[in-house]
Parts: sequence; C-alpha cells; structure tokens
Amino acid sequence: MTTEAAAPAEPEHRLHPMSWLFVLVAQLKQFIVPLIALFLFGRRDEGGLWPLIGVGVLAIGSLWQYFTYRYAVAEDALVVRSGLLERSLRVIPFSRIHNVAVEQSLLHRVFGVAEVRLESAGGSKPEATMRVLTLADALELETLVRRRGRAGPASTRAPGPAMPVADDGVAPDRATHAAVTTAPEPLLRMGAIDLLRLGVVSNRGMILVGAGVAAFSQTGGRLWSNLFERLGGSWEAWYGSNDLPLWQWLAGGLALLAAALVVVRLLSLLLAVLQYYGFVLSRDGRRLTVERGLLTRWRTSASRRRIQAWTLTEGLLQRWLKQRTLEVDTAASQQEGQARTLHELAPIAPREDCDRLIEELLPQARWHALDWQSVPMRGWWRRMLSTLPWIVLVTVALSVRFGAWGLLALAWLPWAAVQAHAEARRAGWTLGEELVAVREGWWQRYWRFAEVDKLQALRLTRSPLDRHFDTATLWLDTAGAGARSPQLCIRYLPHASADAVYRRLSSELARRPLRW
Repeated sequence: MTTEAAAPAEPEHRLHPMSWLFVLVAQLKQFIVPLIALFLFGRRDEGGLWPLIGVGVLAIGSLWQYFTYRYAVAEDALVVRSGLLERSLRVIPFSRIHNVAVEQSLLHRVFGVAEVRLESAGGSKPEATMRVLTLADALELETLVRRRGRAGPASTRAPGPAMPVADDGVAPDRATHAAVTTAPEPLLRMGAIDLLRLGVVSNRGMILVGAGVAAFSQTGGRLWSNLFERLGGSWEAWYGSNDLPLWQWLAGGLALLAAALVVVRLLSLLLAVLQYYGFVLSRDGRRLTVERGLLTRWRTSASRRRIQAWTLTEGLLQRWLKQRTLEVDTAASQQEGQARTLHELAPIAPREDCDRLIEELLPQARWHALDWQSVPMRGWWRRMLSTLPWIVLVTVALSVRFGAWGLLALAWLPWAAVQAHAEARRAGWTLGEELVAVREGWWQRYWRFAEVDKLQALRLTRSPLDRHFDTATLWLDTAGAGARSPQLCIRYLPHASADAVYRRLSSELARRPLRW
C-alpha cells in the first residue's frame, strides 16, 4: 500500500549500521558461484577486474540502501521510506500484516541482528523486508504487530526501547505492565527423539540429492568417466554391456536402491536437525509463533484467524510409529516459500498431540465428534486411471531394453487396483456448522479441513464419466494453499448429494462475511 498520507508519531529509525553487509551478502548469493569460478579458472589479465567492479557496484548499492531506508510508527500503521532519487513511501496498516518472520543466520548471530519480513494475505512478495535490525528491535517490532494487529487506536511508541502495547492498542504504564504482558504458552516442543523420527519418515534428503545431481550434471560427465576408469573400466563400456544376466541386473539394482535409501535417510536426518532443532510452537493470545533451526534460527508468527486451511498427514512409517504431521495454510506471501511462513504446527508428533492441537485451536469445530460420511464404492476403479499412462510408458521402455521381460511391469496393475479400492473404501467427507473436511489416501493418508467462513470459492465439476455414472466432484478453494498442499475436494459423490452440499455451502457463504 503506497500513499503520501504518512504522519509518523515518532522520529524515523534507521536500520542497523551493519545492514549494508547483509544486503551485499544477499545480492552476492546469486553471483557467488560464477565469481568463484571466474577467480579460480579465469584468465589473469585486465578482464579479471570486472568481477571486482561488479562487487564494488553492489557494495555501493548496499550502502545506498542503508542511508536511504527509514521506518517509523504512525497511528495504526508502519511507515517505510526508501530511495533518494526515486523515493518510495509505504504505509502498512498493522491490520494488513498477517505474518511476521524473523530470521537469524550464523552471520546474524555474530552481529546480534536479525532480518524481519512483514507479509500480507496473498501478496506476491513481503510488504516490507528489514535487513537488518538489532535482535531486540526485531522482537519488539514483532510484539508491536502482535499487539496492534487489530483495528483500533494505537500508541505512538516505536520499536526499540518502547513500552509494550496491549491488545486494545493502549500503551500501559509501568505499574500495569505485568498485568497486560503474559508469557507465551508452549503448545508443542520437539526433542532429539522427535528429530530422529522426522529424519526416518521424511524424504527431505531428496532435496540434497537433487542439488547434487544438478551440480554433477554441469561437469559434462567427465567426473563420472574418470571415476569409472579408475575402478577398472570406462563408463561407456560398463553401461553398454549387454552380457550380464537378468538376475545380476536385478541384484545390482536392488543393491543400489538399498544404498540410495540409506543415503536419503541419513541426509533427511541431517536436514531435520538443521531445520527443526529447538522447535517450539507457542501461543500468545490469538497469535501462534514457531521458532526452530540449528544454524539459522527461524521465528515466524501469524494470527490464529489468518489460518485458512489445515492438513493432517499420516504416512506408512508414521502409522508404524503412531505419529502424524499437522500443517496449515496461512493468508500470507507465497513467493518467499513455506519455510518463511507459518506452515508446520507439528512436523511430527504423536496422534493424540495432533488431535489436542486441533481441539485447542479449533474448539468450535468439535474434531472428535465429526460425523464422517463415506463415498460410494462403485467408482473405485476411477482412482487408478491416472496411473495407467505411466504403467504403459514404463512397460514400453523396459520392453525395448529387455524384450519380453519388460512386460513384468504390468504386474503393477493389480497393486494399483488394490490401492485404488483401499483409497475409495477409506475416502470420506463431513460438513458441520463450522467445518468442512475430507479424508483421502490409504498408503499416504491425509485429512484436509477448513472453516466454512474461510472458503473462497466453490466449484461443481462433471466429466463425461461423471455424467455417465451420475456423479460429480465438489472443489472447495481457500486462500494461501501451496502447490504441495492436498486439494480440498469431495470426489465422485452422487450428483444429487454433491449439488445439495454445493447449495448449502453457497447459502452459508452468502449469509456469512468472509473472514481472513
């Protein structure tokens, strides 16, 4: 929100004096690999000075941002000024700020500073990024947003040594300070055993595997060729060999698969420790805060009313360990990624702890008393239609390479049928006064639910198969849904039932105001 009606109630504040260094580091991240390659492998002539000139230009730009960036607190908004030749003025109402993220990397910790991002609902980028503030000012700004996130009069005290501000927007005096400032209430903590479980059940190690494959692909195959030549043969000769019997191919493939699974689990454990060490979910009034991370500490918070949808997940390994994952979608910027927004309320936790969190944060939904309704089984086979093209492609590829043995891939069809039948048997939905929920999956189970007031749009779709079997699919859209979030939809309902649910929800949404 940009406007010229800015009347800060306090003098403007600058960023931390070392903020230019962090701006420079952030700008250099996208150029660091080419610069290192140019310094190490480039020619030693006058052209080698160009990278230094580029770094100098970035450094000047970082200093320019420090000297021209200002922020101050107005009556009910945060005022941010930047630029000198091309001036920018942003007035950000506290009621518009949906998520506050505080980041502390190792470099931040050395200087005792933090980076703060203020995000709004559905924005393509944060409303403001303050790189960087002292840690005390960053936490005070987070407190200021938390206390004055609701519309109403606000005090005129700025972050820093300012007095805390109460929920009603009135700055208390020192005598009543203890009465309005309460300690956050911890809702969930993760210990070492939880991190071990998370590393075992998650596939986060594939992120590092993918990054490694991408890095090695830039070598043009020379690294791999040299490696196999040292082992006694060239890569091309080993790959082109057709003399090995099938059982050796299968044994080698199983051994490589087992080794890959072990490596992925170890990498997943490493990432779990780095990302979720010291995980704490706490509640301060209506605001939820998550703090986590080993090397880089993340602290992100959002108001409870900003949560748009919920996802409860239970994989096969999680079922064996009696664990689940609870995630939420918030109405905040999605461009920065889910790592910087309030997304995971419980990366992994016992089933009863996840149910307890839902009951505490959604008491009006009556999670344990929901009346689940099943989906008719007659269209169970439609759930396996999406896998048929992949089975055909794999079968053709293997048949070209191994001849008739490649037809063994068709053995996946019975398993796909069993899985589709099990998914259809478990699928269900429920619609209460305050909550709409669906449950799907069998191997990987999930529950997806949202408050009726948070629904953004309804869609009733019918494919040719739906018209033939007199069924329909009802899609329920909410704000803030990520690309990896399951769909909130009721599949393959009888058309009459789907239409009745559609009309009921349409009537409810028309009667109730939309809540963000």
